[in-house]
Amino acid sequence: MKLRLILLAVGMFLSMNALAANPVVTMKTNLGEVMFELYPDKAPKTVANFLQYVSNGHYKGTLFHRAINKFIIQGGAFTPSFQYKPELDPIPNEASNGLRNERGTLAMARTYDPDSATAQFFINLDDNKFLNFHRPHPDYYGYCVFGKVISGMDVAKKIGAQPTAAGGPFSSDVPVQAVIIEDMALTSDSVADASKVAETAEPDKPSKKTSKRKKDKTHG
Repeated sequence: MKLRLILLAVGMFLSMNALAANPVVTMKTNLGEVMFELYPDKAPKTVANFLQYVSNGHYKGTLFHRAINKFIIQGGAFTPSFQYKPELDPIPNEASNGLRNERGTLAMARTYDPDSATAQFFINLDDNKFLNFHRPHPDYYGYCVFGKVISGMDVAKKIGAQPTAAGGPFSSDVPVQAVIIEDMALTSDSVADASKVAETAEPDKPSKKTSKRKKDKTHG
């Protein structure tokens, strides 16, 4: 009996440590605040890269330059005048980590080259299965999920629902009212320390078939 209690206590301790391992980042925009939990155990290089951009202030003053309702919102590269901010070297694609592009998840944007992600990220507003890893080929490698929204999904949806038009180098999908990341900071080293986390991403109604427009908007 005593041994069972010891094993139970050890198991609880390990579980608590596992929970505490996930950092939390808070993003403040002019439309509200969003909180992310990151998964360094699943995407160590991607999380380290993202946190480096967070710590050096790269995201402060950048736009959400792509907003497609019930698909994704994407940002992290351009200033309000559409100047492209300097970036670090591209990182390896960790999309094969088992995490899926489900509603409320945080993922890296990239070009056609699977290993081309730098600073741009996106939030999935729907379950986007066609963005998942399928096999190691450029057409099927997918987009790396490395975190999820744990608070502020209503803000993400509000950004996605903004009226859009052409802007800067883009022919469409740019919010007419500029959506600006005012600040991005590491809130805590763990989910357990993020005491004000309240809202979680609740599932929407099942989506219909993926439109061609969505398929054309997954790169860059």
